[in-house]
Amino acid sequence: MVVSLRYLRYSLGGWAVTALSIALLGSASGAALAQTSGADPVRPLDQATSSLSIASGQQLMAEAEAAIADQNYPLAETKLTEARESFNQLSTYYQELAQMFVGVDTQLNRSHREKALATAQLRDQATYQLALVYRAQDQPNEAVPLLMEILRSQQPTRDLGQRAYQQLFELGFVDEPYNGRAATTSPEATTPAE
Repeated sequence: MVVSLRYLRYSLGGWAVTALSIALLGSASGAALAQTSGADPVRPLDQATSSLSIASGQQLMAEAEAAIADQNYPLAETKLTEARESFNQLSTYYQELAQMFVGVDTQLNRSHREKALATAQLRDQATYQLALVYRAQDQPNEAVPLLMEILRSQQPTRDLGQRAYQQLFELGFVDEPYNGRAATTSPEATTPAE
């Protein structure tokens, strides 16, 4: 289907045509740049400073730790929120990459899945620390949703999940403690049918 430039300008406005033209030219010139060996090489992400790196998120966590030690809870809250968002984004990207390689390349699928799990664990740790910061500021209404997120992700069978549940118990959100015991069945469920 061929659409005239005049129709596009009328229906989308002049800016859309310009953007479309730039995008079309950009993709052609981008391919040409990729083939040009004389151009400056593309630099990879700087793992120390890019917001899309594990090292950057860990640096934010370290800065938050220092702020907590100084009892500068607003700064700690900001740093932990940034770290949490960064790790969440990374985990999502690695999950998407892992899914793209299912049935295509087992090694790449496994590698990206492992990075997704590692960054999700870091996200949950940042979330837990953020919940503790809210608790230290006497803001349980902010802490409880974060602790619930951790439990959804970690489950109460893992250490971080158990610690999150313990925080919920200490805050009075739940009535019964969890000691990491195995699930039990009720006597009715074990009685044989007559």
